[in-house]
Amino acid sequence: MHVDPHAETDDIADDGSGDSAEPVAAIAENGLDDVYDDDADVDIDDDGSYALTDDAAERLRVLVAYLAANLVDDPERVEVEARQRGGSVFISLRVPEEDLGKVIGRGGRIARAMRTALMISGSRYNLRVSLDIED
Repeated sequence: MHVDPHAETDDIADDGSGDSAEPVAAIAENGLDDVYDDDADVDIDDDGSYALTDDAAERLRVLVAYLAANLVDDPERVEVEARQRGGSVFISLRVPEEDLGKVIGRGGRIARAMRTALMISGSRYNLRVSLDIED
């Protein structure tokens, strides 16, 4: 899933594949209210395990996009992709080289905090989440 930061939100169609995405700059401007709600559809199995029924990878992708867009100088140059395989979500964050230090932080503190937030958010849906930060 690739986010075109220059696309208008209305131009991105949902083809049913789960690859619809809101541009990162729009996420930074609008916040997370439209993505995260307490009424998410969750399926609970007989064994007590649970998972988000629709778009857990997209929700986690938007969380990363929101955090990264608020750290960099130009949110339109941020790209975030998410892939879900079984119980794991793999998120790739690409930022301009000049903003890489802002996203990683001194000693990796910001990157670690982002990964912790993803781990907690993913555990809500019984998912393991990994974040790869690239320039």
